[in-house]
Amino acid sequence: MNYVKAELGRVPFAFAKFYFGQNVYVCSNNSIMATRKEFLIKSTLAVGAGAIFNLGFRNKDSGVKIPNPKSQFLNQRFPLVIATWNNLGATDAAWQSIHKDGTALDGVEAGVRVPEADPENDSVGLGGLPDRDGHVTLDACIMDKDGRAGSVTFLENIMHPISVARKVMEKTPHVMLSGEGAFAFAIANGFAKENLLTEKSKKAWEEWKKTSKYESKINSENHDTIGMLALDKENNISGACTTSGLSYKMHGRVGDSPIIGAGMFVDNEVGGACATGVGEFVMKTLGSFLVVELMRQGKTPQQACEEAIQRITKKYDFKKIQVGYLAVNKNGEIGSYSIQKGFIYSLYVTNENKIFDSDYFMH
Repeated sequence: MNYVKAELGRVPFAFAKFYFGQNVYVCSNNSIMATRKEFLIKSTLAVGAGAIFNLGFRNKDSGVKIPNPKSQFLNQRFPLVIATWNNLGATDAAWQSIHKDGTALDGVEAGVRVPEADPENDSVGLGGLPDRDGHVTLDACIMDKDGRAGSVTFLENIMHPISVARKVMEKTPHVMLSGEGAFAFAIANGFAKENLLTEKSKKAWEEWKKTSKYESKINSENHDTIGMLALDKENNISGACTTSGLSYKMHGRVGDSPIIGAGMFVDNEVGGACATGVGEFVMKTLGSFLVVELMRQGKTPQQACEEAIQRITKKYDFKKIQVGYLAVNKNGEIGSYSIQKGFIYSLYVTNENKIFDSDYFMH
């Protein structure tokens, strides 16, 4: 079969997937390959869409630079919402919020509230699987374009920890509240006390107690987190992350999700990143902060995510764990990478809400 290829430095992987479909391959020489038939059929679309993506790629032969993101096409590219795992309902809610003149901050809060309220999602909010003592404990954080941040950890009996985290950001001088203090703050600010342990999750916990064996299962339960990043129509960025944590964890365990710089980090000058997977490894490498700083130094979101994963694989035994990163820069360029196969993400952009497979380290 004949193929055509383009350097990753000129055509981002997410762009290639949008316009060349599934017949896209990442090669060892850091290039993207698509079938010649796909390329010929869709080259016209790709050329037109290149103006919308406005990524500032330089034509290798002519040296002519495509218009920068401040061009007239900017608003055609944004809003943009990206989230870990199969969370199309969440990305839709976020995009609709932003499209109706909401901010990126409004969008990420509205987006992650969807899985938080879903009793069938056993890794976030209502219906989340409990710790080994039978307690559903929640962690969340949120961060906006101005660098403000709020977080809650070890929070029980409140369905929407992300909204409590936003209140912490907006109404206190602190970044993080935990446990009973976070609960008392939530109640004082009008949140209702609710039992989050559903019958389904309770039965699963009771079955687990028969052996009480903790195992980290790769890509299980949509793997315990929704991280979300959004760029609004003004090209401002915000991020959110929420979880019920690892199933059957030790009582009191807190993962990376509520930690600014680990589970999520944004900088309005650069872009943002979020993480999913076994949080202990994300915390040890401050993965989301690392991704953003690598982008600040000039790496693409894809390159930054790959290097953040390599920081884990070079130092730790990674064969039985999963960690995945998502990133987006201020131009709307996307990056995704994970240790193991199976990490997917939801992306809503240019009026399309789709799921994509991430590339991964362990082949």
